[in-house]
Amino acid sequence: MDVIDEITLTGVRAFGRHGVYAEERERGQDFVVDATLFVQTARAAASDDVTDTIHYGEAAERIAEIVAGEPVNLLETLAERIAGDLLARPGVERVAVTVHKPQAPIPVPFADVAVTIRRSKPVDAAPLSPTGVAR
Repeated sequence: MDVIDEITLTGVRAFGRHGVYAEERERGQDFVVDATLFVQTARAAASDDVTDTIHYGEAAERIAEIVAGEPVNLLETLAERIAGDLLARPGVERVAVTVHKPQAPIPVPFADVAVTIRRSKPVDAAPLSPTGVAR
């Protein structure tokens, strides 16, 4: 079995207008995202070339763009959007995404509320030939 490695981004902060309540969408608030990308890093370690790995700066920028983008009601939906975008990157096999909403409108004292999802690329039943036909 191949070894799977992890690239983790912790505390990516961006302003967004997500939430169920109109006030949340009007005022907006900061969201914080943690993301772990499960990848093979041996090739990058051997080549010492960023093109052989996931550019975590670009991944962080994309996470911030998604948070700042089209509003959604639920943290679950926001996490799903982020996970789908990260999984679309070549070499990313699985992801774990946590979206924190530290200023959520909860009427009792709390430190944080977060949703974590884990997603994997689907495993193809049969590899495709160069012409796109299942072998």
